Amino acid sequence: MSDPSEYAPMFSLDPWSFPKSLRPDPLKLEFDLEQRLDALLQLHIQVPEQAYTAPILGTSRSGHGVVIDSDGHILTIGYLVTEAQQIWCRKRDGSVVQADVIAYDQPSGFGLLKSFSDLECGYIPMGKASDLSKHDKVYMLGHGGIHQCLKTSIAAVKPFAGSWEYLLEQALFIEPAHPEWSGSPLLNVKGELVGIGSLLTQELKQGQTQQSNMVVPTDLLAPMLNNLIKQGHSGLPPRPWLGLYLEEHDQQLVVQHASPQGPAEEAGILPEDLLVSVAGQRVQDLANFYRHVWSIGQAGVEIPLQIARGAELMTINIRSINRSERLIKPTTH
Repeated sequence: MSDPSEYAPMFSLDPWSFPKSLRPDPLKLEFDLEQRLDALLQLHIQVPEQAYTAPILGTSRSGHGVVIDSDGHILTIGYLVTEAQQIWCRKRDGSVVQADVIAYDQPSGFGLLKSFSDLECGYIPMGKASDLSKHDKVYMLGHGGIHQCLKTSIAAVKPFAGSWEYLLEQALFIEPAHPEWSGSPLLNVKGELVGIGSLLTQELKQGQTQQSNMVVPTDLLAPMLNNLIKQGHSGLPPRPWLGLYLEEHDQQLVVQHASPQGPAEEAGILPEDLLVSVAGQRVQDLANFYRHVWSIGQAGVEIPLQIARGAELMTINIRSINRSERLIKPTTH
C-alpha cells in the first residue's frame, strides 16, 4: 500500500453526483451496496508512447476495475490495459496498489489484472447475464461512492459489431447511461456482477438521440477464467486479424481506413473501397463480415476479399495475422 497523497494527481476525484432519483436506495436493495463499493477500484494506466494502440487509445488511461475473487483478480475492460506499462489501483479508502495485466481477451474485450499485494476489500460474486431481459432493473457502480451509482435498466440484449473487427453476439445495453462507463461493474438486483461497461453508444429514437452504455456480459468470462489466470489466454486459437476499420452505409461496407502496416494496408486496401464479398460470400453488414472471416480459419490464414474501387471489381488476398503480435507485451513484476 502507498501514501494516497503521492498518487492523488493521477486520479479524478470530481465529487459530481447523480440526482437522487437516479441513484439506488440502499434501504431497498437486496444486497449490501457498501460491500460492493469496497470491491470497486479506480484505475490509472500508463502506456508507452511507442505502443501500437497509443495513437487511438492514448498513453494515459483511466477507468474502473472490480475484484472478482478472494485471490484479488481484477476484471476490467481490455482496451484500458492493453500494452500497459504501469497500472495503479485506487481503493475506496484512498490507498493505492499496483497491478499487472495477466490477460487481455480480444474476442470478449475483457482485461484481467492481479494486484501486487493483498487488496483486503472483498469481491463481487458473479451472476448470470443470460437471465436478464429487456426492462430488467440493474445498477452500474462508480468510484465516487453511492453518489456515482446509477439505477438503470436493460434497454436491449442484442449483437454488437464494432468497426475494429469486434463482435459480441449478445451484448447488454442499458439506459440511462453512466458517464464513466469504462470498466464499470453492472450488477443485477441480487448484487451479482453481470457485466463490465465498455462503450457509450447513441441511437436515434423517435427523432431524438438516445444514449446507452454497451456492456460486455460476464457470461463470456466463466468458461475461460481458469485459462486466463493460468495461461494468460482463453486457450482458443487466435482469430485472423486484417487491420480493417469498416462502416456500414446503405447496406454496404465501406473501408474507413486500414491499420498502419497492418495486413490490409500491406495488401493494398484503400480508404473508401467497398467490400463486396469474403471467399465468395456476399456481405452487407459488419457482423456477417466478421463471421465469414473467422470461419475461414485461425490467424495466419489467407482471406480473399472482393472489393469495388470506383467502377472496378477486384479480388485482394490478405494474409491475416494474430492481432496480439502487434502489441507490446504487458510489463509484469
